[in-house]
Amino acid sequence: MISEVFITCAVTGGGAAPSSPHVPVTPEQIADSAIEAARAGAAVVHLHVRDPETKRGSRNPALFRKVVQRIRKSDVNPVINLTVGAGGDLTLGGADTPLPPNPVGTDLPGAIERLAHVEELRPEICTLDCGTMNWSSAGGHYIMTNTYGMLRAMAARVKELGVCPELEVFDTGQLVTVHDLMKEGLIGDAPLIQLCMGIRYGAPDDLTTLMALVHQLPPRAVYSAFSIGRMQLPYAALAPLVGANVRVGLEDNLYLSRGRLATNAELVRRAVEVLDGIGVRAMSSEELRKKLALKAHV
Repeated sequence: MISEVFITCAVTGGGAAPSSPHVPVTPEQIADSAIEAARAGAAVVHLHVRDPETKRGSRNPALFRKVVQRIRKSDVNPVINLTVGAGGDLTLGGADTPLPPNPVGTDLPGAIERLAHVEELRPEICTLDCGTMNWSSAGGHYIMTNTYGMLRAMAARVKELGVCPELEVFDTGQLVTVHDLMKEGLIGDAPLIQLCMGIRYGAPDDLTTLMALVHQLPPRAVYSAFSIGRMQLPYAALAPLVGANVRVGLEDNLYLSRGRLATNAELVRRAVEVLDGIGVRAMSSEELRKKLALKAHV
């Protein structure tokens, strides 16, 4: 068990239009929700953006720019963590005719193009999803696509930019990717890792699976663990018990309690309460910057 953790708030997801009115959509809404989460105790805000018209996830750098600039001009200073997940979207044509891919739901730019917003905005952290996996959308024909070649190219460029990669691990085999990137010198020997539990076709969120992942982590890894849906807040209590930091937010869970839709700030405040109840302190963003030796670029 660790006695202090940092809380990440995953503010809005990158998928379909949200079903809760509290999920922020416009750049202003996303930034304001991130600011409120930081005031509630989140040291890190993990950011996707959405097309204001369709409300679906987007990788438009202009939208990221509006969000990041609004947060940076505010009276809070959370660590900004930008997703690089958008752009690995492959939707096959169907079980009998997988090729050509379905253009609706397929978005496969080059590895460096996926980093356009990171190149411009230079956040302290950006994510790298550490593998390819099936996803329960598009009738079962959608694949989150991240080949090792893609990851190698993105990791190399992120290193050149001086941005800390947060390595998103959805199953045990993806930790092999982490170790291989370390062997190639593309990430350091104390990597930042997010264990993403409970996502269908990835690692289930039972304790046995979680511990299997924890036992395969690099020795000096700094890591978080979260689960989606109703297990999000229980994981706020569980994570420190296995040496992990905490993630909550509307990207992963819409509810504060049964039938009670949450805001991001409410989820962060509840996580702080849970942690306080078990004697674990939530770190500030400045403490985290020192712990991870993050580089400020603005």
